[in-house]
Order: sequence, then C-alpha cells, then structure tokens
Amino acid sequence: MLLNWTVMILYNYFSAMFVGPGYVPLGWTPEKSQDCMYLQYCKVCQSYKAPRSHHCRKCNRCVMKMDHHCPWINNCCGYQNHASFTLFLLLAPLGCIHASFIFIMTMYTQLYNRISFGWSSVKIDMSAAKRDPRPIIPFGLSAFAASLFALGLALGTTIAVGMLFIIQMKVILTNKTSIESWIEEKAKDRIQYYQTGETFIFPYDMGSKWKNFRQVFTWSGIPEGDGLDWPVRDGCHQYSLTIEQLKQKADKRVRSVRYRAIEDYSGVCCPVTKGVKTFFTTPCTEEPRIALSKGDLILATRGLKHWMYGEKILISAADGGIRERGWFPRKCVEKYQYDSEMCQPVDGEKKSK
Repeated sequence: MLLNWTVMILYNYFSAMFVGPGYVPLGWTPEKSQDCMYLQYCKVCQSYKAPRSHHCRKCNRCVMKMDHHCPWINNCCGYQNHASFTLFLLLAPLGCIHASFIFIMTMYTQLYNRISFGWSSVKIDMSAAKRDPRPIIPFGLSAFAASLFALGLALGTTIAVGMLFIIQMKVILTNKTSIESWIEEKAKDRIQYYQTGETFIFPYDMGSKWKNFRQVFTWSGIPEGDGLDWPVRDGCHQYSLTIEQLKQKADKRVRSVRYRAIEDYSGVCCPVTKGVKTFFTTPCTEEPRIALSKGDLILATRGLKHWMYGEKILISAADGGIRERGWFPRKCVEKYQYDSEMCQPVDGEKKSK
C-alpha cells in the first residue's frame, strides 16, 4: 500500500511539474480585432492576455488560467496541471496518514515489550525486546529516534499540505483561481468605494459545484476547453472579468501616489544601511525589490509601515518599456509635488476606456 501511495504521489507531482500549466501562444490576439479593447497587452510576450491568463515573472510567460507559481514544482499551477497538482495535494496527506499509523503502531508495540513497571518506577530497556523469539528487525534507540522524527515529518506534511488541498478545493468548486478570488474581492471594494451601484457577477461559476468540478477533473485527465475560451454563466460574456480588471487598473492609477527617491537603494532584500526597523520588517513575499537611484520617480500603489510597493516611472526610451515594479524602503523616498496638467502617464500603461 505504501508503494501504491508513493507511485501515485510521484506520478501526479511530476505531471504537475513537467506538463506545466499551458501558456498563451506568443503573439496571440483575439479572433475579432475589436475585442482587443477589453484585454490587457503583455509587452514581454508581445501578445494580448487571454481571459483568465496572467503573466508570471518567474516563468516569463503568460500562463493560461494561472492560479499561482509554486516553488515546490518549480512551475505555475494553471489550466493543464491544476488537476494533477490538486491530486498531489490530496494523495500526499493520505500517504502520510498511513505512514503515521505505521510509525505509531511500531513504536507502541516495541515500547510495550521494553517497559517494565515497578512499585515506584518505570524502566525502559531499549537494548532488546523482552520476548522470545527475538524480533527479526532490531529496534534500538536510534531506530526509535528515527521513527519519532519521521512521524513528526509525516504529521507536519499532513497538516500543511492538507490545508493547501482544502484551499484548492474551495476555489475549484467555485471555478475560480486564487488570483480570481482576489480580483472578485477588489471588485467589491471598488464598487463600495465609488458607490457605483453596479453588481459584479463572477462569469465562470457554472452555478453547480459538480459542473465546476468537471471543469478541472475529467476522466481523460485533459481539462475541458482550450485554455483561451471559457463557458460563462447567463448574463455575462467572455470579457466580463477582463473588463473588471481594466477598471481596477484605472482605479489603481487614480489612487496611487507619486514619490521621488531621495536616497539610493540597491534592491537587496534586507538592507542593513536603511535602519534596524526596515531590516527586520522586510516584506515576506516573493515579489521583487526595485533598485532606486536618487531622483527616480515611483508611483506607489500600496505600502507597509516601513516599506512601499510601486512602479518606477520610466522616462527614457532606452528602457524599452519594461515595467519595473517591486518593494522599496519608505525612508528612501518622499512625496513628489507636481503639476497634474503636466503629468504624463507611465510608460507601458494602456489607457482603458
């Protein structure tokens, strides 16, 4: 049984790793040219971002139905490997539960034969089992320590990976990804902030958990669709989500604040020269840091007490339109006062209508 668990776990693990999530073809454009106004354009891939796709900085490609980039498989979890990745998250805890049961029963039976009770003391003799015939496999102190350590790993894996499985199943049963769940939350915040009176309906929820489940898990192992076009519920169309993304992008631009760098920053994760508080409160995230030179302009969109996240405003054409976004220390910048009439949009940003 343990061999069966191992084979199934490794099969789904390597499938998620090597099959990959599926990428939007380079240079992709929608069939109807007028639909381009509903989509974001990726300058890295030189193509429009298909519905439900997002650009991954680690993979350096636009990923179809991107959920997240997983460092454990060194790949993204998306359209093609979502099922195998989720099965791996299910089978790993089940195999660890089985292994934990074996470890617990082994230590129990071995200790039971080595414990002797006195009137006022309990003695454990790990040198040999108090039974005849002797066990075929000796169980000494080192074996007991190794079994206890393995039990801790098995239980830890069961809890950690099991929680990830529950999170994945929640988004699968609503036919969402982790990114789309966050987009839906921001849509509610935007509507409430501006009091527009509109109602955002997530377009890809089929209204049935079984239908949503079938979007990811099929008998053939190949997910439904082609990763570019998706079935939508009544009252929505193919670009309902992408239109909401464009609205959020425009709202983000309105709420952002312009800063100017007053100190140089090399872009290291934990800068020693920027203060003790800055050093110890560095953001615990995979998002990058951006190097700053004195005089650089940054458009900040969010921040913490000692750190800020934003995009460097590129002025020269030599930059090639590549967007530089990331975290930087708050003490390295100050608010930049400028004339709104003279303000130009940031390079690489697409105006939404």
